[in-house]
Order: sequence, then structure tokens, then C-alpha cells
Amino acid sequence: MSPKNFCLSVTSLCMLAGADSVLAQDWEYSLKAGVANAPRYSGSDERMTAPVFGGAIVSPWGIFLDTNKGLGWAYEGNALSFSAYVGASTSRKDKNESLHAGSKRLKGMGEIKSRAQLGVSARYNLGGVIVGATLEHALEEDDRKDSGKAFTHLELSVGTNLYEGRYGSVDASLSSHFGDRDYLQTWYGVTTGQAAQSRFKEYNAGAGNISNGLNLMWSVPISEHAQFSTLLDVQYLADEAGKSPIVERRLQTSVVGVLEYTF
Repeated sequence: MSPKNFCLSVTSLCMLAGADSVLAQDWEYSLKAGVANAPRYSGSDERMTAPVFGGAIVSPWGIFLDTNKGLGWAYEGNALSFSAYVGASTSRKDKNESLHAGSKRLKGMGEIKSRAQLGVSARYNLGGVIVGATLEHALEEDDRKDSGKAFTHLELSVGTNLYEGRYGSVDASLSSHFGDRDYLQTWYGVTTGQAAQSRFKEYNAGAGNISNGLNLMWSVPISEHAQFSTLLDVQYLADEAGKSPIVERRLQTSVVGVLEYTF
């Protein structure tokens, strides 16, 4: 999981607490800074620690600019929350870098470049239980034969608040991730060309379930405008992803701590 995905997970869980709000009456600004410890790439048994930075601007009309999602529009009603956005997809390198997902163990697999991505996300409050879905479609990267195809990713989740009191709040969410064939092939497959240049055997991944897991977030208010959140993300890679030769460990755990200031 990349630092960007961490921030998206934090944002998703924060919607548990904000599902009853209405559109902001004024402009809202937020800044986030923290640190994440995660596998070097999805399926890796190596770990990396990296800084996490982010920010967002939300207008009274729901239009937002977010460093994690991109540019979009959001609506938050009494029970339903919805957003649509245009942003950039995540990426992966075949060498070790402190700010990017990837590993030198993937040498020869080539880089999965970030490209334009369209997304829609919805949450619905069923009396304290939040069900949600996020669909993202990354556009084709024309000059990348092995890793540049357009792909689609779907996340389904159900969550609730476990605790609200003097020590802050604890939210939990169960999630399942799904991808089309091009998504699984891009991130977990090994083409003939990649097999010839890397240490991995050829592997053709099919569409289906990517992973299933649990998110836990503990948020502690520091002041009227600041709070500190700790997120634990645990994912278990399903068959199509888990059987990939690049996967060294199917159980993936990630931790992030983020300080957020809103004004």
C-alpha cells in the first residue's frame, strides 16, 4: 500500500464520523502530515517507512481539490455521501525508493506509471453502519506495452464506530477489493517480456477478488482544529493475486500516523 492509499483509507474511515453532516457553509482547508510503515509493494515481505503529506480545499458547493483524490465534487447528506473525481493513479517502481512503492526485487518488471484516473465513491448510513463503494478507472498509458493498459478497481466496505469518548474515537471497516483482468495483470501478472527480463516466471492473472481485510482507526482530538489519527490496515491477498510469483507474503499489514489540521 502506497502513502497515497494510506490517506485514502484514512479519508474513507473519516466518512464514518462525517456521514451525518451537510455541505460546508464556508470554504474548508485541511493539511495532513505523518509517517507510514508498509510493504514495499503489494505482496512484498520487505517493509518501508515513508513520510505522508496531503491537503485539501473544499468549497461551499462541494467542489474539492485533494492531493490524494484529485479534483472533484462531493455531496454529504443525512444518510448518503457521494463524490466523483479526476486524479492520478498509484505507481510502482522496480527499484528501492523511499517515497515510492516498489522494490529492487522487481528488477526487470518495469515501472507501473501513474496515469489519469476517474473515480466515484458513495457511502450510505444504515443507522450507524456505513456501507460504501469506490470505483476507480485508470486510463491507458500508450507507451507501456506490459504495464500500461487501462484498468478498473472496485472497493466494497462496511464499517461502524466502535468507541466515542474522552479518549477520542475508534472506527472499524471491513473491505474487499476487486479488479478487472487488466488490473490484476498489471499489478500481479508477469508477461512473457517481463519473465525474460526478471527472475519471475510468466503468470497470467484473471479478473476477480484482489484482497479482503480490516481497517482500524483511532482518532484523538488535540484542539478545535487539529486531530491525530492512527490507522492499521490488514489485507489478505486472494487467489488470483496471492498466487502471483511476485507475491512473497499474502498477509499485508500497514500502519500510518497522521496529524491533520483543519481551518
